[in-house]
Amino acid sequence: MISASNLAMRFGERTLFENVSFQFNPGNRYGLIGANGAGKTTLLKILSGMESATLGEVSWPRDSVIGFLKQDQFLYEEERVMDVVIRGNPQLHAALRERDAIYEKAGLTDADGTRLAILEEIIEKEDGYSAEAAAGRLLSGLGISTKQQEGKMKELSGGYKLRVLLARVLFQNPDIMLLDEPTNHLDIVSIRWLEDFLASSYRGLLVLISHDREFLNRVCTHIADVDYETVTLYTGNYEDFVDSKSLAMEQRIKEAEGAEKKRAELQEFINRFGAKASKAKQAQSRQKQLDKIELPDIKKTSRIYPSIRFGFETSTGREVLAVSGLSKSYGARNLFQNLTFEIERGERVAIVGPNGVGKSTLLKIIQDELKADSGTYKWGHEVRISYFAQDHHEALSGPETVYEWLYAYKPDASIGTIRGTLGALLFSGDDVHKKIEALSGGESARLLLAKMVLARGNVLILDEPTNHLDLESVASLEEALATFEGTVIFVSHDKHFVSTVATRILAITEEGLRDFSGSYVEYLDKLGDDYLARANPNLRKKEDVVEVVLKEELVKAVPALSYEERKALKNKVSKLKKDSAEAEKNIAQLEERIVAIEGQLATSSGDIAALASQRENLQAELALTIEKWEKMHAEHERLAPLLG
Repeated sequence: MISASNLAMRFGERTLFENVSFQFNPGNRYGLIGANGAGKTTLLKILSGMESATLGEVSWPRDSVIGFLKQDQFLYEEERVMDVVIRGNPQLHAALRERDAIYEKAGLTDADGTRLAILEEIIEKEDGYSAEAAAGRLLSGLGISTKQQEGKMKELSGGYKLRVLLARVLFQNPDIMLLDEPTNHLDIVSIRWLEDFLASSYRGLLVLISHDREFLNRVCTHIADVDYETVTLYTGNYEDFVDSKSLAMEQRIKEAEGAEKKRAELQEFINRFGAKASKAKQAQSRQKQLDKIELPDIKKTSRIYPSIRFGFETSTGREVLAVSGLSKSYGARNLFQNLTFEIERGERVAIVGPNGVGKSTLLKIIQDELKADSGTYKWGHEVRISYFAQDHHEALSGPETVYEWLYAYKPDASIGTIRGTLGALLFSGDDVHKKIEALSGGESARLLLAKMVLARGNVLILDEPTNHLDLESVASLEEALATFEGTVIFVSHDKHFVSTVATRILAITEEGLRDFSGSYVEYLDKLGDDYLARANPNLRKKEDVVEVVLKEELVKAVPALSYEERKALKNKVSKLKKDSAEAEKNIAQLEERIVAIEGQLATSSGDIAALASQRENLQAELALTIEKWEKMHAEHERLAPLLG
């Protein structure tokens, strides 16, 4: 449990939030949301104890273990990846290192033997003998191969190092877990694995920041909204929050309108009859009523939607891009082989696939930033490209201010055009004088989008554009791309973004290129139908299709179960199946009893009040039994495929 009392956080004259009190309870999963700059990360650091609030206090049980995703990957460059994850349990990690150091000695003393016995007790108590297997499953779920697990951290890219640090927090299995944008640098498969782990396996208190609405919907049981200089709790996932907040705002607006209307009516009476002796008392009475009416305080939200409008001067020809036999490898590692496809004017093409298959590499090749090993590509007539790079540091460097950087790109543009474009992307007032090296991730992303707007390209290429944008900016970008009359080619791990924008899917897989004309949901449906036709014809719901399709990709990375693990899993699956069948039988019996009572009530035979009470109790028991059956059935469907 985390309790906050009268929290306030101010930076100079700017207030992020004040008079904030709340309680986060064990077992719940809270999504911390708000506009960029509203104070989400600051609040998370306050909850972790890493930062102090201006006023107020935060408390949690004294013996609670807190897991916080820290960006400290460069501390472990020479360590084995597996060992970095096991660091999540400091006591176990220290015992294992000390034990290994003793065994490396030339000769063991009696003191060494005594110490080893103590260390072995610690290791056994902390499940040390199964630690590597557990860490391996976490790493595999997050897309780290068995070979990479045995290598050193310095051999991984920055994005994969962050996955290892996430696995370290998960391995820690803390009482309280605090995660800041855990889905950044994860592909769709790994995100789905993480969703399942957090929603089904983790039992502690979870507080996370994410701009991925699908992730928030699947994981969160509550939403903590940082807005109006306060923090408001809502029950349910992100979609529930949107509905609840919209309804609350509508009610407050109606209350304000009603109060304004009443004030106007009273004021009109006072103005008309205040001077008449015969109406003086009534006018005084209405004046008192008027003085008592208080208008609801409708504060200004911190959520602001940028205005993004992409346009171009000249259209391309019908054929925008032709790729033939394109291949790329790095040493012995093949990214993709013999890619062949064509893109036509007006298509919005999403390039999808697990991390490491070469999606970003492909985008760089077709822009002459990298050379392919073989194959060709050709851009069509009158193509003008605008590019959004995944790595903002590659595109944004130097000592310039926001205004100077954008003006240097388009020196022939007027001051009004530059300022207007920046304003539309939420750089107003003194924001345009910020140094670009001091911009946050979200601000950097919006500045790159401002450059794309000015470029007026008829072909937009975007590599993971949603990584650092808040939900409002993502929504604006979705609308801008969906209504863009040119051609869009993009890479994204955000399922909702891909589903909203794409009209065609190019999936790079180990088996080759899958080319599908249609939306991402339709692509998953088609892929799921093909899978189900040969694997499991009983699964037909759309969410089941998505689950099984993604699981097919994931299973390739999951290490084989040991004999003991497989036996334990088999026993659990068998028990779930037995308990599900028993629950089904109980449901049928309860439904029969309810029908019988309703028959008695219909014929008015017996004690009506007693029968109604009995029916109500049975209906409550039925609802509870159905809920238990659904959970057992879902767990059985999740675990059974792992047995093969």
